[in-house]
Amino acid sequence: MIITYSFLAGYLRTFASRSERGASLVEYALLVALIAVVCIVAVTYLGKSASSKFDTIGNSIAAG
Repeated sequence: MIITYSFLAGYLRTFASRSERGASLVEYALLVALIAVVCIVAVTYLGKSASSKFDTIGNSIAAG
């Protein structure tokens, strides 16, 4: 009976550590996806803003 319990306890410990690794992998994947979305939004917003600034500066130089 003790051998069966030891085997079962070892199996459950191994299974539990696998599931925690899987959970952390999912958490890291979600974190990377969130960072990517924030970067895309920032580049899109700053790109439009920078483009309009460069247009303004280019028009000022051309007029001057």
